[in-house]
Amino acid sequence: MLPPSRQRLLDALAHRQPDRIPIDFGGSAVTGVHVSCVAALRDHYGLEKRPVSVHEPYQMLGFIDEDLRHAMGLDVTGVFPRNTMFGFPNSQWKEWDFRGQTVLVSTDFRTTVEPNGDILIYPEGDESAPPSGRMPVGSAFFDTIVRQPAFTDETLNILDNLEEFSLMKDGDLDHVRASVAAAQGKNCGILATFGGTAFGDIALVPAPFLKAPKGIRDVAEWYMSTTSRRGYVHKIFEHQCAIGLQNLAKIHAAIGDSVDAVFLCGTDFGTQTSQFCSVRTFNDLWFPYYKAVNDWVHANTQWKCFKHSCGSVEKLFESFIAAGFDIINPVQCSATGMEPAALKAKYGDRLVFWGGGVDTQKTLPFGTPEEVRVEVLRRCEIFSPGGGFVFDSIHNIQAGTPVANLVAMIDAVHEFNGANHG
Repeated sequence: MLPPSRQRLLDALAHRQPDRIPIDFGGSAVTGVHVSCVAALRDHYGLEKRPVSVHEPYQMLGFIDEDLRHAMGLDVTGVFPRNTMFGFPNSQWKEWDFRGQTVLVSTDFRTTVEPNGDILIYPEGDESAPPSGRMPVGSAFFDTIVRQPAFTDETLNILDNLEEFSLMKDGDLDHVRASVAAAQGKNCGILATFGGTAFGDIALVPAPFLKAPKGIRDVAEWYMSTTSRRGYVHKIFEHQCAIGLQNLAKIHAAIGDSVDAVFLCGTDFGTQTSQFCSVRTFNDLWFPYYKAVNDWVHANTQWKCFKHSCGSVEKLFESFIAAGFDIINPVQCSATGMEPAALKAKYGDRLVFWGGGVDTQKTLPFGTPEEVRVEVLRRCEIFSPGGGFVFDSIHNIQAGTPVANLVAMIDAVHEFNGANHG
């Protein structure tokens, strides 16, 4: 018999009614919790006072330790890549003063402070390299510093935009094995992030993890290139896809079906009101590579395929489904065309909604606890029938979110689960 939390997640992913709505916070870099909020939740639940470990320094997300996971009643844990967004592993933890909060960071988490108070961070922890991230004064996470070298169309080389993609080394596979084994020991559902299959993810294009990235690395230049240099981008994706498929085969040979869902792609396609590209452009440029990856996963594993895209992306849902994605996140219900009941009615038997539980732009950070409770209960009522729903907020929980609202959110999910399942 499987642990209840894992069975709960598997039922939801299979569009079977689970005994309760499974809950995820902290399972990935798009379903995470800011370190300041992790600390506040630990205090609220009366847990041991200790510094929170930063597992994803780019967004300053904190690990959800087992005592907090149990206190919150979470059903999912994460498996993360060996290296962070800044190219160093989380190892040999050290204390760091983050805006007055003591947190734990990797020994290779190295920063300097500008005269105006901005914090700079360095790729691979190498302070002799140009910094690749900046945390402005008043901010609670890092922004990427674009370091695109000058180029001409004649000097562009697709290998420059493929520098970060390579076949996994034994050390990386050892990390995956150890991380999966540790996750299995937590007796809950497992969401894994292996990396390498996020085609054109704009957070990754500037390569904050590389000391001296080459090729097209400016965000605006990349977006323009998807039209003006589409053949070049196709060649990048073709090579990336071939490498990604080989790595997925290596990973599956190492861990089998011991994880439940795989976060394959975080490329955003939506704004608050529309898509970044037409359906036709999506189907031409991205669809073939997503389909190749998802087809391999479905043919060779029991994993479910997780797609992240913020914004108004309902017009792309049919393409996501045809490409083989099983899960959509974060379900930004405040965006145009993303009305919860309509999404559930039209796609609820074909897509798992992982997120959408409460708005993180307005309700959760700025509403009252009762407003949070009402919205959470309504979203659960809409999304939960027939399975196909994993509760999470709409993207990561941001710094400054009142802990009373966070607790109201968690309590409301448990209230719904208790009222509907006894």
